[in-house]
Amino acid sequence: MNSSYALALDSVTKIHGTGRQAVTALNEVTMSVPHGTFTAIMGPSGSGKSTFLHCAAGLDTPTNGEVTLGDTRLTGLNEEQLTEIRRQRVGFVFQTYNLLDPLTVADNVGLPYRLAGAPVPTGRVRAALADVGLADMGERRPGQLSGGQRQRVAIARALITGPDVIFADEPTGALDTRTGRQILHLLREVVDRSGQTVVMVTHDPVAASHADSVTFLADGRLAGELTGPTPEKVADRMTRLGEW
Repeated sequence: MNSSYALALDSVTKIHGTGRQAVTALNEVTMSVPHGTFTAIMGPSGSGKSTFLHCAAGLDTPTNGEVTLGDTRLTGLNEEQLTEIRRQRVGFVFQTYNLLDPLTVADNVGLPYRLAGAPVPTGRVRAALADVGLADMGERRPGQLSGGQRQRVAIARALITGPDVIFADEPTGALDTRTGRQILHLLREVVDRSGQTVVMVTHDPVAASHADSVTFLADGRLAGELTGPTPEKVADRMTRLGEW
């Protein structure tokens, strides 16, 4: 594994529980994500998508195997070290936005710096908001924004530290079709314009079609990859995995 990849998993296995209650959520998963690419992760319910995301992002520790973010092995780091890496080198975009309502939009975007005890670079916050089309919204509160605008704030916050990888977990799940498409175009733009790396978990073939490639999981194992995805090709592959 080397730093020519933004993210690399080597034989990652995650087992929840012990003895007869043990469930293997990920089983010997090996894959690499090149810098500056947009990868979608898909699979039927219970296929291991969320566990994949948690292990890849340093939110959970694999039972076996290694995760490497950029040139840093996450395996073996303590919780304090992992927290620092998640804060500085990983961006998160969740279905539920995870914004803090008492804070302004600008303060939400600058939050990773405040949490790290570092001065907030206001110019960078303004630039990040401009990048997601919210240049004049910095003083508003999240409650004054639409769902799509709130997700844009979350993307600006994910971008602010220039992370190795942005992990997006069902980022359009709470949005209507048109707004969801705008968010996907924005993520695509983030990859194409700034060379950012995005890994997105989704169940939606249309969302997945915005990615460069789709990696499929089934029963915790890799179940193939599709490059140049279209909604039709993705849906066809998912059907064969037993989703529909």
